[in-house]
Amino acid sequence: MQHLLHKSQFDAVLGTRSVLSKTARSEHFFVHRLQITAEHASLFPAAIALEAFVGVMSAKRFAKRAVTRNLIKRQIYAITTEFPLVPAAYAVRLKAPFAKDLFVSASSERLKRAVRAELLALLEPFRLPS
Repeated sequence: MQHLLHKSQFDAVLGTRSVLSKTARSEHFFVHRLQITAEHASLFPAAIALEAFVGVMSAKRFAKRAVTRNLIKRQIYAITTEFPLVPAAYAVRLKAPFAKDLFVSASSERLKRAVRAELLALLEPFRLPS
């Protein structure tokens, strides 16, 4: 698994409205997927195009504290490392805040479990068959 690092890579994944792209959503997240083709060779190196590229976007307006944003990012990267995804480029975007009355602490085990459960269900269709 490789990380999306450059704005141009994120733009390619988020801006695609073609047959090669696919979007999934849950209560708190969007997953944008771009099937890497020859036209994307300049953005995604050909030598590693057989891997999944994953990028995370967690905006301050949905997770005010850096601790929470980092917890979400770590969970996304951990899940995509443990359960390999179909080779493509993925951008996982936080789209709604987690309820402060349910998750009082910015970095709690309860929040970690909730994020992980939601992401596992969301990314299931994109997992490599084992």
